[in-house]
Amino acid sequence: MRDIDYIVIHCSATPSHLDIGAADIDRWHRERGFRKIGYHFVIRLNGVLETGRDLKEPGAHARGYNRNSIGICYVGGLNEAGYPSDTRTEAQKTTLTSLVKAFHNIWPSAKIVGHRELPGVHKDCPCFDVEELRNLI
Repeated sequence: MRDIDYIVIHCSATPSHLDIGAADIDRWHRERGFRKIGYHFVIRLNGVLETGRDLKEPGAHARGYNRNSIGICYVGGLNEAGYPSDTRTEAQKTTLTSLVKAFHNIWPSAKIVGHRELPGVHKDCPCFDVEELRNLI
């Protein structure tokens, strides 16, 4: 298994009503030239957890951090007007919290960060303050 120093949270930057999954993101990433989906996990609107890349593989979700991180993407992040907003459903919040807690138990020293917290990232991803999640762990 790889050494994990970061658990990186992302959003799909899609409208809150658009229920996409790992297969959709995989297609989008391949269209952008990726070998396959860049995230290890995708959390759908109903809270269902879908697998992307195998955890044994480095992701393609956070340049400079892929080798030693896990990428988790929740579906949504844009409100009806198309602006960044915390659109997570209660089911998504529950799944995300459970998943991050499980990984924190395996890699207790791994930092839980939002994509936008990494140096050089100028995005609103994810569209909520990850400190809220860190406080639950």
